[in-house]
Amino acid sequence: MKALKQFSIPFTGLKLGKHNFEFEIDKSFFDEFEHSLVKDGRLEAQVELDKQETMLVLGFHIKGTIKLSCDTCLSDFDQPIELEERQIVKFAEAVEEDEIEDLEIIVLPRKETAIDVSELIYEFITVAVPFINKCEQAGQACDEQMLSTLDKLAAGNDEQEEQTDDPRWEALKKLK
Repeated sequence: MKALKQFSIPFTGLKLGKHNFEFEIDKSFFDEFEHSLVKDGRLEAQVELDKQETMLVLGFHIKGTIKLSCDTCLSDFDQPIELEERQIVKFAEAVEEDEIEDLEIIVLPRKETAIDVSELIYEFITVAVPFINKCEQAGQACDEQMLSTLDKLAAGNDEQEEQTDDPRWEALKKLK
């Protein structure tokens, strides 16, 4: 959790209006999230906090590269990523259950002094990961050596399946 402490934005001492914050995201950031789709990356997150009387409006601009594994050849490649997101944070005396269900708005108690944006940044990056990852997306060619090895292994499985036939069936096939 030490790597995520820098992602806490104290907003109580800030004047009303817009304030900018910048964060560097690297491998240590993704290591803090168990079972993360992204294991490594080099990204910059710029957060614009618009402080208002009753709420905060957070604007996120995240740009950089994340390291993904190709679904075809299994090699790692750098996937460029750039995204813009917005999140609204509302203040309330007491947080009610029906307000928690609204995914568009985060509700914070009035006594809070800071907001942790690490989970928001992580979710935005994770949602931006393509469903199918291929080297071609990053303008690279797949690893030919790995593709030929996978083809050999796939061909070897067919021969092995034929050899696992029970020899007793061979005698029955001759009866036809």
